[in-house]
Amino acid sequence: MLELVTSGGWLMLPIILCSILAVAICVERIIALNPQKIAPSNLLGQVWGWLKNNQLDANKLRELKASSPLGRILAAGLSNSMHGRDVMKESIQEAAAHVIHDLEHFLDTLGTISAIAPLLGLLGTVIGMIKVFTAIMLEGTGNAGVLAGGISEALITTAAGLSVAIPALVMHRYFLRRIDTIVVTLEQETIKLVDALHGERKVDFKEAP
Repeated sequence: MLELVTSGGWLMLPIILCSILAVAICVERIIALNPQKIAPSNLLGQVWGWLKNNQLDANKLRELKASSPLGRILAAGLSNSMHGRDVMKESIQEAAAHVIHDLEHFLDTLGTISAIAPLLGLLGTVIGMIKVFTAIMLEGTGNAGVLAGGISEALITTAAGLSVAIPALVMHRYFLRRIDTIVVTLEQETIKLVDALHGERKVDFKEAP
């Protein structure tokens, strides 16, 4: 492995750094984008139980806000529920925008890595081929070792760049899809609360045991 890194030239260093950063981001996002932690399935039922029993106060709202991203959105809506449906929806949308921004944390960096890693590999290819043609100009085609070194550097950096970029791109798309699914769940839960509080339709809640 060390021999491959050495053969690839100095551009292997930023490619390796990209791979380490991509792995770190993937691990962090896998842990952070846990749907049950972001939108607990029984949270809305628990909130509805507080409302029915007149237990919702400032302390409960603080507890709800700190419990999860969904709790933060619900707390924003409940804090403005007395001002009407439109104001409640606006406060929910504002809180949801902040939550979604947090869910997308580091994904731009991961997408950038998937874009620049193959470019770094391509740059290594160009540099390697320049070395090959320079060697041909200076020494002719008789020095096979110099030619092989340049070609090796070109191929190794290309392969390394693609090896980093492909998994990074796959995981970037995977995380975007997971976020889309979570956002749909958040929307469904908040719509249930708005409709229940403003009496447009009957909503069945899965209350916490």
